[in-house]
Amino acid sequence: MEIERKFTIRELPADLETYPFHHIEQAYLNVSPVVRVRKEDDEYYLTYKGSGMMAREEFNLPLNHDAYYHLRSKADGRIISKKRYLIPLPHPTFQEKKGFPGPPSDYSLVIELDVFDPPFAPLIMAEVEFGSREAAENFIPPDWFDEDVTYRQEYHNSYMALESENAP
Repeated sequence: MEIERKFTIRELPADLETYPFHHIEQAYLNVSPVVRVRKEDDEYYLTYKGSGMMAREEFNLPLNHDAYYHLRSKADGRIISKKRYLIPLPHPTFQEKKGFPGPPSDYSLVIELDVFDPPFAPLIMAEVEFGSREAAENFIPPDWFDEDVTYRQEYHNSYMALESENAP
């Protein structure tokens, strides 16, 4: 199960280039359900995502170079290319609510900061994955995050690939 929230950002971290990153290219074979092929650095995957906006089933299967490029040639819409920075978020903040005790003190998250290449540039989005819906719903984002776009279809990569002229 993938449980994630998506955000636009106010400003890039000053030390962005010090974080590890991946070059990602992905193409969509179907959007309902989502079937995607992805090249992440030198690794290749076929991904199935179930329905949902914040929480949904996700299955990844490994592909080889030839299979990836064969399937990519059959994709609908535009291919998305981006640089994904992996930014640790130790000791994230959560709302205190009855029934949600909060995570343990050593809990940490990873911010996946996507810097999109043309034609989607200058779009930059942050994604954060969680271990539970409760954690996702009670997460307080860092100050440098801006709008929560988790439930906005136009910020989902599958929509962007097919509806590129209307993408953010």
